[in-house]
Amino acid sequence: MDYVKAFIVGGGICVIGQILIDKTKLTSARILVLFVVLGCLLGGLGWYDKLIDFAGAGASVPLPGFGNTLAKGVMAEVDARGFAGALTGGLKSAAGGITAAIVFAFLAAVIFSPKEK
Repeated sequence: MDYVKAFIVGGGICVIGQILIDKTKLTSARILVLFVVLGCLLGGLGWYDKLIDFAGAGASVPLPGFGNTLAKGVMAEVDARGFAGALTGGLKSAAGGITAAIVFAFLAAVIFSPKEK
């Protein structure tokens, strides 16, 4: 049943993104930013954690999950270090994911030799 919940929630997030692409004039980059900011807001309010408890990776892996990770990191660092934590907390909490994205993108570029369109 966990797989079904993850599929429904993760798929729902993807469906919302596809509808935004098809029915609005928003660019993919703006939709990406919208999802991350929405995840930050919902994470800051404590609502996104409830969705993660329900759907697991279906909610934590997509872009709003990244925003939630940033929000949780900022809140933890602000509690520990004060205002300076607002500047460092998000990067500390998401450093592993950011590093993995950069490393895998580099490896893909080396292996597949991309060309400009």
